[in-house]
Amino acid sequence: MFNYHIKRKLSLWEDLNGPVLMHILEEITIFKKQLLNYKKQVISIAELEKMSFFDRECISLTEQIRKSEIGIIAEHKRRSPSKPHINFKTDVFEVAKAYEGAGASGMSVLTEQKYFGGSLEDLILARSACNLPLLRKDFIVDEYQIVESKAHGADVILLIAACLTPLEVKQFSELAHQLGLQTILEVHNLNELQVYLCEHIDIVGVNNRNLKTFEVNLDTSKTLVQHIPKNVVKISESGIKHPKDIIDLKSLGYDGFLLGEHFMKTDDPGQSAQDFIQNIKNKI
Repeated sequence: MFNYHIKRKLSLWEDLNGPVLMHILEEITIFKKQLLNYKKQVISIAELEKMSFFDRECISLTEQIRKSEIGIIAEHKRRSPSKPHINFKTDVFEVAKAYEGAGASGMSVLTEQKYFGGSLEDLILARSACNLPLLRKDFIVDEYQIVESKAHGADVILLIAACLTPLEVKQFSELAHQLGLQTILEVHNLNELQVYLCEHIDIVGVNNRNLKTFEVNLDTSKTLVQHIPKNVVKISESGIKHPKDIIDLKSLGYDGFLLGEHFMKTDDPGQSAQDFIQNIKNKI
């Protein structure tokens, strides 16, 4: 029932303003806030805090990346706004086990349903399958989602500068630390990095994808790396396809790399991740 109302409200918004005036991040943020209004009425924070995963000690993604030769964060993603059909055939439980066996430093789990085909159930299944630090990959726009992330087995949350205010990033990252979660600040340009970086950010993730055009350019990572403080773990996201990309970016100072589509577009993402990681090891 509530999905119908949310979709109807979004449809009215588009009728009034025109979809051409929104880029995808704005559209997703509107939808997410509408959805949360209903979720909060169904499951309270007190109920989330009673869930079995809520009291578990989180696994440190920064430690796993720092002690790794490569620092691959392997992602489970079924679809995206720019790629409607990436992989709907995988079993997230099996993929999580395979990513761990392949030597990944962490796993990113898409939990956004409408645009990426994920769910919180995917996060629970991944948590049950492996001992990797898990990043909940979603659009965090409310403190409720941070508690929700801990309750469903996440170790890390993503804070996207482009859909938050600097104050929200500060407040959300502080709450995450209070719950034992680590934080990734995702930035797309120098201004976001300079304005949003704060003391409770553990990792800066540079997204090479332009969210308005969906174009990918690794020069974004190459340009921003020199502006990220040395004590902050640095990861590059999107558009990484070849071992040479990893080697080049690592030489510039990146500690880790998030890869999703490159593995997920294959029939066996776990094997793809293993082959990719071994290929890099053979070259460094």
